[in-house]
Amino acid sequence: MYRSHNCGELNPSHINTEVTLAGWVQKSRDKGFMNWVDLRDRYGITQLIFDESRTQKEVFELAKTLGREFVIQVKGTVIEREAKNKNMATGDIEILVTELNILNAALTPPFTIEDETDGGEDIRMKYRYLDIRRNPVKNNLLFRHKVAMEVRKYLSDLDFCEVETPYLIKSTPEGARDFVVPSRMNAGQFYALPQSPQTFKQLLMVGGMDKYFQIVKCFRDEDLRADRQPEFTQIDCEMAFVEQEDILNVFEGLTRHLLKEIKGIEVDKFPRMTYEHAMKTYGNDKPDIRFGMEFGELNHVAQNREFTVFNSAELVVGIAVPGAGDYTRKEIDGLIEWIKRPQVGASGMVYVKCNEDGTYKSSVDKFYDQDDLSNWAKTTGAQVGDMIFVLSGPADKTRTQLSALRMELATRLGLRKPTEFAPLWVVDFPLLEFDEESGRYHAMHHPFTSPKPEDMHLLETDPGKVRANAYDMVLNGNEIGGGSIRIHDKATQQLMFKYLGFTEEQAKAQFGFLMDAFQFGAPPHGGLAFGLDRLVAILGGQETIRDFIAFPKNNSGRDVMIDAPSIIDETQLNELHIKVDLV
Repeated sequence: MYRSHNCGELNPSHINTEVTLAGWVQKSRDKGFMNWVDLRDRYGITQLIFDESRTQKEVFELAKTLGREFVIQVKGTVIEREAKNKNMATGDIEILVTELNILNAALTPPFTIEDETDGGEDIRMKYRYLDIRRNPVKNNLLFRHKVAMEVRKYLSDLDFCEVETPYLIKSTPEGARDFVVPSRMNAGQFYALPQSPQTFKQLLMVGGMDKYFQIVKCFRDEDLRADRQPEFTQIDCEMAFVEQEDILNVFEGLTRHLLKEIKGIEVDKFPRMTYEHAMKTYGNDKPDIRFGMEFGELNHVAQNREFTVFNSAELVVGIAVPGAGDYTRKEIDGLIEWIKRPQVGASGMVYVKCNEDGTYKSSVDKFYDQDDLSNWAKTTGAQVGDMIFVLSGPADKTRTQLSALRMELATRLGLRKPTEFAPLWVVDFPLLEFDEESGRYHAMHHPFTSPKPEDMHLLETDPGKVRANAYDMVLNGNEIGGGSIRIHDKATQQLMFKYLGFTEEQAKAQFGFLMDAFQFGAPPHGGLAFGLDRLVAILGGQETIRDFIAFPKNNSGRDVMIDAPSIIDETQLNELHIKVDLV
């Protein structure tokens, strides 16, 4: 037995108890006649004491050789600590060591294994196994485990069955790029890693499984950022004999359960917001509603004056920023430069200060009088002491730019509090979106999303206006999940493929197995997938997902710890009938 107790559980009730502990040396303090060592494991830290007058000489001398991160085992007696440490769970006791066994010596680590470390992100990712020993990363992984267990508990209690689906599947042309895997046994042919288990969970409904879920790895070969990884984890769910409201109620319940069990927070409201309203009011389909700053469209009160910039714009739109009326010119100029960055792409910005005396001061005073600016304030909801920022240009582009500004201002003003949670459903998404590059419509979600029955007639005349039976769960400005009611009959699915530009042969080649299955009594069904990585990060009060993943990739999609991806041997390439040409 390497240990009788862990390093986080001993307390005064254990005084005079003989114990065995094992772990890593956090640090040691050698005072000559006395040596203290902090011993760490996953559960905490316990102080060890080696006393020249009470410890055997060979044990005392061996303790002086201990370095940081040595793996050791000790035996000793729990005694009361003279200088107690109220900041440690075990701060009232220490172990008077009688036996010391060095299980493994260690090199000096490249960064300090402490909560506040001197290691940059690159070096910590290279030595991720050391980074995991640090409390912030370790606790994030334990937090992720707790969330996953609560998900399993909640869904299992509702009779959902966890079913595993394959990782080696067929490549499909929709969505992001697939990761492909060559097949040695089928020369010249490839598997794809699943972007989601979409078709399999639909087939499980055809198979009568009724309520399915899976916490599953998914893969997308796309450009990365802080909240995106090439491999990620979904809470994937599907239900048969349901309508949209049934699914929203189940997963609204799951979100309530997680917020209560994980964060101790009761959430009363889950607002429903249409996609159209979200885009018009917040400029994106995942609005953060923890704060206001809703868009006010100003065309009717800002155009038809002498200001050509506004007169020629498709949209003039502004937001009222609470308490920002005292911004200096330097601060305003800084914001203008911020929105001109290529990432945002605005060409400029107009501002209006709402003065304490009820007057207005604007960067376009020569074109607008006080009555005009008062109307701007009414339209945007601006109050005394606020600042109005206004953008103009093409409607979609301008809304996106103002949305970015809204989020940046909220961050600067401290309005995006990580301890507050504001979930909502965004519903009634467009079924299709037109891609200028390919010159055809693509599914906004995926080809199996059901159109709203009342919009079916628009497929022939105005396909861009067809709404989908689709919905997204949004939490604190992040899409944490999305889903839809699926098409469950062959005729409608064939029609959908037609409007997505598939020939009959292409549809059969790609999805013939699903179309065939629909002919054997497919029930009405629908589902939803939550992004576990993002959900856990938000519940943990952070924006990025990387520290909630045990072994993440960097922004280039590389695992710098194991140096992957890497070149493979010529023999392997020959077995796979692959020739690599990097020219």
